[in-house]
Amino acid sequence: MAEATSTADPDPAAIAALKHVGLVGGLTETKVSCAALGDRLDASTQTASRRLQTLESAGYIERDVVGDGQWVRVTDAGEAALRAEYADYRRLFETDVELVLRGAVTGGMGEGRHYITLPGYAEQFRTRLGYEPFPGTLNVDLSEESVRRRGEMAGIDAVPIDAWEDEDRTYGAASCYGVTLVADGERYEEVHAIVPDRTHHDDDQLELIAPERLRDALDLADGDAVEVRVAATSRADAPENEAEMETEVA
Repeated sequence: MAEATSTADPDPAAIAALKHVGLVGGLTETKVSCAALGDRLDASTQTASRRLQTLESAGYIERDVVGDGQWVRVTDAGEAALRAEYADYRRLFETDVELVLRGAVTGGMGEGRHYITLPGYAEQFRTRLGYEPFPGTLNVDLSEESVRRRGEMAGIDAVPIDAWEDEDRTYGAASCYGVTLVADGERYEEVHAIVPDRTHHDDDQLELIAPERLRDALDLADGDAVEVRVAATSRADAPENEAEMETEVA
């Protein structure tokens, strides 16, 4: 759950350009003309060029400029951004959307225990998740396919954990996604995947918290295969607030 610096996400106009690049084959590699891209975006050639530069700066595409255009490839980060857009549309047109990620249990660096027990986080976990997490996280190394699909989590409702500060430093915000963890036919449903807004972890690892030590509850060891089934969730303290809001509106 440690913090690190991250680049600002491209704006919706740049994401629209990313989508058009992907649609013409850029998930592998494709030759792109700024004039043609501008036509597709209903924008000038110069605007299309700036949007590609924005995407490259954010690490969403890689470019190789040649005399008559440029070769463009959407990176893993760019694909994750497109998958997040896809997840939003799924929420519009489908019900009971569940994302299944697969991976293997792995050892962590021991940081989870420290961060989870910090008072500014612990109090939010108790009130918003409805339980006090075991002091530690279960770390899951995601498969290659699940790393690609991880971006879809952005389109699933999660419980927000706010940033806070003490006398020494500021601690970052995070999102807690509702999860059912499945291992060898056994299920544990009261689990959350905690995803800090800023982290040093790569996208190929997911940290899980629960009221119990998940290794003991599901008899897990390093290398064991697991499924992480992510579904929309809400705050444990939300229903009362929502009822109050409905009363005020009425």
